[in-house]
Amino acid sequence: MQLDKDLQARQEARTLSAKAAEAQKKLAQMDQQQLDKIVQAVSQAFYKSALELAELAVAETGFGNAEDKIIKNQFASQTLWQAIQDMKTVGVLKESTGEKLWEIGVPVGVIAAIVPSTNPTSTVCYKAMIALKAGCSIVFSPHPKALNCTLRAVEIVAKAAQAAGAPEGSVLSLTIPSLDGCRELMSAEKTGMILATGGPAMVKAAYSSGKPAIGVGAGNGPAYIHHSADVGYALDCIVRSKTFDYGTVCASEQSIIVEKKLEQQVLAEGEKRGIYLMDENQAGALAKRLFKPNGALSPDVVGKSATYLAQLAGFSVPRDTKILMAREQEAGPTRPYSMEKLCPVLAFFVMDSEEAVLQKVVQVLEHEGSGHTFAIHAREEYVIRKFALQVPVSRFLVNTPAALGGIGATTALFPALTLGCGAVGGSSSSNNISPMDLINIRRVAWDAEKAPQKPDLDDSLVEILATKILQQLDRKG
Repeated sequence: MQLDKDLQARQEARTLSAKAAEAQKKLAQMDQQQLDKIVQAVSQAFYKSALELAELAVAETGFGNAEDKIIKNQFASQTLWQAIQDMKTVGVLKESTGEKLWEIGVPVGVIAAIVPSTNPTSTVCYKAMIALKAGCSIVFSPHPKALNCTLRAVEIVAKAAQAAGAPEGSVLSLTIPSLDGCRELMSAEKTGMILATGGPAMVKAAYSSGKPAIGVGAGNGPAYIHHSADVGYALDCIVRSKTFDYGTVCASEQSIIVEKKLEQQVLAEGEKRGIYLMDENQAGALAKRLFKPNGALSPDVVGKSATYLAQLAGFSVPRDTKILMAREQEAGPTRPYSMEKLCPVLAFFVMDSEEAVLQKVVQVLEHEGSGHTFAIHAREEYVIRKFALQVPVSRFLVNTPAALGGIGATTALFPALTLGCGAVGGSSSSNNISPMDLINIRRVAWDAEKAPQKPDLDDSLVEILATKILQQLDRKG
């Protein structure tokens, strides 16, 4: 039976890829105004469905909470539209008459889009909108744990797009959740690019498909609270970020790092804000629940509240607890708190000096999370500049909630739910992925000179050359 299902999934992937390719040919003939009409219609329809889709996602996956997923859905529709509505993506993008150079936007083709279970509806809207804005069609591959809510999101997007003039087949989705089907879609002849948002294995498969791919590595961002920071505000930011949708945003903080002199103040202010510092036994009990024996994060903890996680680990915490925190000093595969935890759980590192903090930040990111996100809370520009020049990330966030700042909700970064990690993170891009990442630029260039110019030769050089020519003629004679 499984064999039959995998074969059906592979055939479905080939069929949908070909159908999307036919639709993309028609999209490629549309001008910017026509594409923008389609994208705006998708934005409006999805925004109206934000509540329905949020509730469906929570009910099906058990991850996060509906209130924050509504915000995600609104962000992926309305906020994104505001950012891209005036963006020029197709046709002549730029004409430089002085240099005689034109730049023309060309869609990359059919997009194969992997949808994570942590953001199964907002990701659909976001990826569909940037694809359609770029003149690309898109085929989604849902996560098995989020199949129904993803298909509903695709249905809403496809219906709105087609009503606004998009050709049938512009927005499609696999309906058989299968790894074989997903791989077939990624490697299909008609697939032009892959947008891979998911676990490390899926991202690796995308880059191994032989197709251009933009993948997202693990987020494991530390948050450094410098002694110049407003500690209370810094902790407000961290709590807001780490509890948003119960920690399912990959840009959210995974650890707090401070110098020794700030330790007690951070702990006291954190306790006021619902950060519960676990003792050694409690931290050990929860650690056994966080990861599977193979090192993968357990789905039992993803997107769950702090009180639920404590109960799962067999201990009780105050009812107003928002985040569980464990002391840690090292980073590595045997140190679960030093890794990405998609739930309201933090590691707490205390270092002897600013230089030791910098070294620890780099160590944590080199273990997991290189190229992704780092947050610093400081009012002294010298330390911000010092860390910015050395920390290996693509998003360096200052005095802002990392989950929201990283996706561009509270910063000037492009509003995105796919965050490139750059070469250091094994990604082909370090951008917050936008429609501009889904086009190629065709450059039309004129000859820069009016006519070939004769070289300037002085009289002495002419005389030398004439003499040599005469000598050669005499030898031949």
